[in-house]
Amino acid sequence: MIDNTVGELAAVIGARVEADGHGVDASLLDTPVIDLVYDSRDARPGSLFVALPGERVDGHDYAQAAWRAGAVAAITNRPVPGGPCLVTDDPVAAMGAIGRHVVAAAKIGGLQVIGITGSAGKSTTKDLLAQILERVAPVVAPRGSMNNEIGLPTTASWVQADTRFLIAEMGAKGIGHIRYLCGITPPDVGVVLNVGAAHLGKFGSQDAIAQAKGELAEAATAAVVLNSDDRRVRAMAQRATAPVSFFSVGSPAQVSADELVRDDLDRWSFALRIGDERHPVRLRLLGRHQVANAVAAAAAAHVVGVGAAVIAEALSAAESRSHWRMELHDLPAGGVLINDAYNANPVSMAAALDTLSSIGDHRRSTDPATTTTAVLGEMLELGADSDSLHRDLGRTVAEHRIDRLITVGPGAEPIAAGALAAGMDPAAVAQVPDKAEALALLQGLAAVDLVLIKASRDVGLESIGEQLLAGGRQHARTGTRN
Repeated sequence: MIDNTVGELAAVIGARVEADGHGVDASLLDTPVIDLVYDSRDARPGSLFVALPGERVDGHDYAQAAWRAGAVAAITNRPVPGGPCLVTDDPVAAMGAIGRHVVAAAKIGGLQVIGITGSAGKSTTKDLLAQILERVAPVVAPRGSMNNEIGLPTTASWVQADTRFLIAEMGAKGIGHIRYLCGITPPDVGVVLNVGAAHLGKFGSQDAIAQAKGELAEAATAAVVLNSDDRRVRAMAQRATAPVSFFSVGSPAQVSADELVRDDLDRWSFALRIGDERHPVRLRLLGRHQVANAVAAAAAAHVVGVGAAVIAEALSAAESRSHWRMELHDLPAGGVLINDAYNANPVSMAAALDTLSSIGDHRRSTDPATTTTAVLGEMLELGADSDSLHRDLGRTVAEHRIDRLITVGPGAEPIAAGALAAGMDPAAVAQVPDKAEALALLQGLAAVDLVLIKASRDVGLESIGEQLLAGGRQHARTGTRN
């Protein structure tokens, strides 16, 4: 954080400063703050802890742990005994105000903010973009998916005086939410990846999702980067006030990819075209969908002035930085696990199944005994279309000729129904109520088995992958070349 003290931030958020019911001395008010944290386990000397009230836990109960770890104060909505509190009615709004304050100061020093949104691929794209921009200047980017009104200002608090790029990942809970996030980290560049069916339950339609995602295009002041392969994203050009550039996989655009080739682990190579330049790229990430993410990152880097050759070299070296996203692991028995359990929606599910099928086909060409298994849980927040979208997913499983399907939990049962309706062998479909039974079915995997695990985050299927790997030497193969 840039030269902010407890007293200055208290003034920014309009907080009353108290310590055990009393005022505090000037030495506390002059104490520097280095970052915001909302998990007491992340607190360190100089942190400002934010006590967030929640449905299951109350952050106020952890303020003392944060102080013991070195936090200089806590933002609270009531006084908490044991340390200094910045008391305010709304700690979440206070976080936004601090993030806005930090970014405004940093922009005076030359900071550029690049906002990224989309129904799928945001986290991977920001990871790729960060690895490109790090080659030319100091960068701050979210860790994992810090893309809401809590994660975004936390990320902004990491900005230092020398930071030149802040990558702001932006999710949307409804119309107006991205506009609010843009008020915290006003974007110079806005990147919109796609409009899918994620969160249909909240929005009601893909057009409503497009309306929300397009708020980033409206807010960007220097450049707007849009996916010309998605008609709803392409139409956002009409809402932009900044210059617009397009990216594409397979079609002409300012930044595009063609000549796509995959290897036996479904890692893709392609020709990256930026203007009149052409450079080869060989991704280390799994799946054809990563090509679009890479081209989006390239387009964003291009509009802020990074050279095409640097972009291509960085993409070829880039690796996944986000946990449980298309992680490829060797299993103790010799099989292969694809742990993509961080989150799921219809678009990302289809992409993961395509990757599983592709790797299976390649391995089967040399070992006919190769088998593929998809362990799938519910896709949440799909609203009235949930049942039909899950059945469609089951049909996709059957169409990809996946050898075995295991659905976990009652919410995933329509996946099995869709697969069976599409002709999948009933003996190859198992419906289990919980993760324990799914894990039991996966015991004794052979060296020729490929297993994909995927569901929405709250389903928690990543633990199945962790347990499959437990007891054997983990060897992550996120695509790094030998």
